[in-house]
Amino acid sequence: APPPPPAMAAEPSPAPAASPKPPGRRPALPTVEPLLFLATLCVGLQGPLATQYLWDRLGAERGYHGYNGSDSAGCGNSSAGADPGSLGRAGHHLFLVQEVEALVSHWNLYINLGGFFVSLFSVTLLGPWSDSVGRRLALILPTAGLALQTATYLLVMYLELHVAYFLLGRILSGLTGDYNLILASSFAYVADTSGRRARTFRVAVLEACLGTAGMVASIGGGQWRRAQGYINPFWLAFAASLAATLYAALCLRESVKQRKPARLFTLSHYKAVYRLYTAPEHPSARWKLALYSLAFFLLVTVHFGSKDLYVLYELGFPLCWASDLIGYGSAASYLAYLSSLAGLRLLQLCLADTWVAEIGLISNIAGLVVISLATTTPLMFTGYGVLFLSMAATPVIRSKLSKLVSEAEQGALFASIACVQGLCSLVATGVFNSLYPATLHFMRGFPFLFGAIILLIPAAIIGWIEIWDSKRDYNAFQDAAPSPA
Repeated sequence: APPPPPAMAAEPSPAPAASPKPPGRRPALPTVEPLLFLATLCVGLQGPLATQYLWDRLGAERGYHGYNGSDSAGCGNSSAGADPGSLGRAGHHLFLVQEVEALVSHWNLYINLGGFFVSLFSVTLLGPWSDSVGRRLALILPTAGLALQTATYLLVMYLELHVAYFLLGRILSGLTGDYNLILASSFAYVADTSGRRARTFRVAVLEACLGTAGMVASIGGGQWRRAQGYINPFWLAFAASLAATLYAALCLRESVKQRKPARLFTLSHYKAVYRLYTAPEHPSARWKLALYSLAFFLLVTVHFGSKDLYVLYELGFPLCWASDLIGYGSAASYLAYLSSLAGLRLLQLCLADTWVAEIGLISNIAGLVVISLATTTPLMFTGYGVLFLSMAATPVIRSKLSKLVSEAEQGALFASIACVQGLCSLVATGVFNSLYPATLHFMRGFPFLFGAIILLIPAAIIGWIEIWDSKRDYNAFQDAAPSPA
C-alpha cells in the first residue's frame, strides 16, 4: 500500500474578529450633571447679586447709600413702632429704607413674573419637542439664553443702563426656555439613560448637583461681591453659562433613541402635555399623575417658602445672627442635598422608594418644627441638622412620575413638572412672605410650623398610593392563584 501522504501543516487560523457589540447596547454617555451644575451656579450667582445691585442703584437714585451688604434696621430695634415725626433724621432714614425695599421688591416681582410667564409657553413648547428631535437642542437653547441674560446684566452694569433692561434680559432667557427648560431636559435626559431601578438615585444625584452649586454660589458670591463689587462675579456667571452651552453642544451625546423631525411651532406639543393628565397609557396612571403632581407642588412650595424666610428669621430677635453665622446657616441648609443623597442610597438597600420618601418627609417636618421654636443658635443649627434627609422625597416623586409615562413622553412630563416648580416659587413667595409679618406678634416661627403642617398632605398622598398599589397587587395575585381542588 502506498504510504500515507505527509500530514499537511496546519494553516494558522486567522485572528478572531472582534465580536460586534450587542445590538441593544448603547455606548456610555457623558453625564448631564456637569451641565446642570454650571447652569445652577450661574442662576445661583445672578439671583442674590441682582437683588443687591437693584438695592444699590435704586437707593443711590433716592439719596440712600447705607447698604453695604449687612445693613438692617437692627436686632430688636425699638424705634420701629415709634412716631415717625418724632424720630427726625432716623425716621427719614427708616422710611427711605422702606421705600427702597418696596422698589426692589416690585422690580424683583416684575422680573420674576416676566421670566415665568414667557418661559411657561416656551418650556411646554420645547420640552415635548425634545421627545422627537432630541435633548441636546433643548439643553443648548436655554443655556445660551442664560448666557444672553447674563451678558445683558453686564451691559446694564457697565453702561449704567436703566434697571428695566434686567427685565429685558430675563425675557430673552425666557424665550429660550430659561432655567426651567434646563431642569426639564436634564431630568428627561436621566430618564432616557437610566433603568427603572436606578432612576431614583440618578435623579437624586441631579438634585445633589443643585444643592452643591447653590452652596458654592451663596457662599462665594456674597464674599466676592464685598471684596470686588458686582462685575467679576457676573463674569463668572457668564463663563458658567457659556461653558454649559459648549458642554451641551460639543460633549453631550444624544439620549433619545429614535429621533424624528418635528415642527416646532405647532399646538401638538401643548396637546402632548395636556394628554399626559387626560389620556395616559394606563387608566390608573391619570389620577396617580395628578396626586403625585399635587404632592410635588406642596412639597416644593414649602421648601421654597421656608428657604426665603431663613435669613429674615435669623437676623431678627432673639437669634440676631451676624453675616458669618448666616453664611454657615445657608451652607447647612444646602448640605441637606448631599446628606439626603447619601441617606437615600443607604435606605434603598432595605426599603422601597415610597418609604424612603416618607422618612424624608418626616425629617422635613421635624426640622421645620424645631426651627419654628428656635430661640438660640444651637437650637437653630439643630433644626438644620434634623433636615438632613429633607430632600429625599423630591427625587422619589420625580422618579415615580417618570415611570408613569412612556419613553416618548419624558420631555413633556418634565416640562410640565418644571412649570409646576416655577409656579411653586411664585406661590411660596406670596404666601410665606405675607404670612411672616402677619404672625410676628404671636409667633415668629409660625410660617415654618405652617409648612410642617402642609407637608402632612404629601406624606398622606404618597403613603395612600403605595397602600392602594399593594392591595391591588395582592388581589391580582389572589385572583391568579389556582383554587384548591
